[in-house]
Amino acid sequence: MRFSRRDFLKVSGLTLSAVAADLGLDLGRARRARAASPRMKTVGATEHRGVCHFCAVGCGLVLFVKNGKLVDLEGDYDAPMNQGGLCPKGQALLEVHENPVRVTKPLYRAPGADHWTEISWDEALDRIARKIKEVRDADWVATETVVDPVKKTAQAVPVNRVDSIGWVGSAEVDNEESYLFTKFVHLIGSNFIEHQARL
Repeated sequence: MRFSRRDFLKVSGLTLSAVAADLGLDLGRARRARAASPRMKTVGATEHRGVCHFCAVGCGLVLFVKNGKLVDLEGDYDAPMNQGGLCPKGQALLEVHENPVRVTKPLYRAPGADHWTEISWDEALDRIARKIKEVRDADWVATETVVDPVKKTAQAVPVNRVDSIGWVGSAEVDNEESYLFTKFVHLIGSNFIEHQARL
């Protein structure tokens, strides 16, 4: 018995129709369910192209703005760097933009206290500056003795550094902030700067 391709398609179509009828598949019901489903939050939103600010890759973003508010974002499929994909930090950009539990004011916990108290920005910056100055003054290394291995002579050379101050970055810091942090740490005399990703 010869079975042509046309016969195969006929039998397949009849079989699928029989299975659909037996299962009670109602395409009209599926259309009605889709119509009754809630509308996507991006419907009616304007699309804007952007770039993720977290690292130097420069992944493309599509931002959806409705009534002046960012409602959703996704990777840009036209961007050659990420081709629509986003890393966890890029995917969390919406949460970074607007998060009701995000800390927006400085908090201070006194030594031995069991709770945090809200302080002003001026007070927080003054405390940080005062502590950095105290530690820097107490542990400043102006010169270091270096021994010449050939001449066997010791010589004091200026080093101007502090070894007791270090800086740990954050996954929420963008390129420009990282540049400023690096400049600041070197300005106060420390070389101990690290990124959160290595921890």
